[in-house]
Amino acid sequence: MLKIDGHTHTELCPHGSHEKTRAMIERAIELGFDEYWITEHAPMPKDFVQRFAGPADDWQTEGLSWEQVDDYLNLADQMKSEYAGQIKISIGFEIEYLAGFEEATRAFLDQYGKNTQHNILSVHYLQDDQGKFWGIDYSIDELQAGFANELKTPQLLYQRYLKTVLASARCDLGSFSPDKLGHISLIKKYQDYFSLPEAFDQSCQRLIDEIMATASKRQLSLDFNSAGLYKKYCNDFYPGIQIALAALNAGVPLIFGSDAHGVDEVGRGWHGMKNFLKVLDTLKR
Repeated sequence: MLKIDGHTHTELCPHGSHEKTRAMIERAIELGFDEYWITEHAPMPKDFVQRFAGPADDWQTEGLSWEQVDDYLNLADQMKSEYAGQIKISIGFEIEYLAGFEEATRAFLDQYGKNTQHNILSVHYLQDDQGKFWGIDYSIDELQAGFANELKTPQLLYQRYLKTVLASARCDLGSFSPDKLGHISLIKKYQDYFSLPEAFDQSCQRLIDEIMATASKRQLSLDFNSAGLYKKYCNDFYPGIQIALAALNAGVPLIFGSDAHGVDEVGRGWHGMKNFLKVLDTLKR
């Protein structure tokens, strides 16, 4: 098994530690990783704010500014060249799936995708019944403000989220469409705070199976992401055992990602995640 950290960020991330990307790569080399994927958050669509209902600081700090895109690609290219003899570096973006903004996302990938090797497609925002977007991982207050009713019947919140993930998996974003779905149990980031159910119900399981069937058909991998283990109210890996088993049964590859935003987070949880994956593999149907 190749030792890959397939989801990391850079000093340019507005909500990260701003520690140097060079130091993060050197940490990956120190830990013996074979591959290191740099996947910075792409800019939000320019008119997203008109459809956003949460706090301004959320969307303003979600991704790169448009003016930073070239700086990011230049930085990543420099790191890829400089460390070529020590570790294989891939460059990409973590792309936001936003219903109604597919054409803008495709245009972004058409423009910049030729500079990338691996892109991640993630869901950090959900629409409410009025079509307004709210962040699901920015703060407890924002999640509660946007989805108070669903939090009273959390399987409905799970369904809303999983339907959005399914739409993302089905979405055609062109020649440079992402090849990996990011942390697809992110809706559980605050599960301990809200006492959300640990297991998805049967309706959610059917959606999960549809997501996996789509991912298999489209040759998408899944982010096997350790970051949730270190979140105060999550305390679980993304995507959790239920989805991970569905992925294994569907033949969807699980690729470890630390989701590192700083040096100490690079490769975090690798051994536990790798060994747990071996155990999960014995539980396949």
